Amino acid sequence: MLVVTTNEVEGYRVVRHLGVVRGLTVRSRSVVGNIGAAIQIFFGGNITVYTKLAEQTRQEAFNLLVQHAQEMGANAVLSMRYDANEIASAVTEVLAYGTAVVIEPLSATDGTSDVSSSPWAASPGASR
Repeated sequence: MLVVTTNEVEGYRVVRHLGVVRGLTVRSRSVVGNIGAAIQIFFGGNITVYTKLAEQTRQEAFNLLVQHAQEMGANAVLSMRYDANEIASAVTEVLAYGTAVVIEPLSATDGTSDVSSSPWAASPGASR
């Protein structure tokens, strides 16, 4: 699955738009994590407890986005973005979203597609 933040992929053309895909996760910080972070805040610098939580949360949202796109038959997601909101005290939602598409490579010589050389030549949903 190719996931990009751009609206197109150089050397490929979109042959089908499948729609918006998303991955959503909601996380809270634990009491133990908050105590650890409070100690780090006291000494200053990077708050690694929260950095790790943020990275894990974004990765989970990304994985859910990819899963959703695969279920729709996509082989790529264009214009991928993240959004995050605090929905309650110490509770944050992270949303990964983009446009699910089917892309195929362009032939270098004439601009037509060459599906046989595509890394996505297998049927949609086939795992690699």
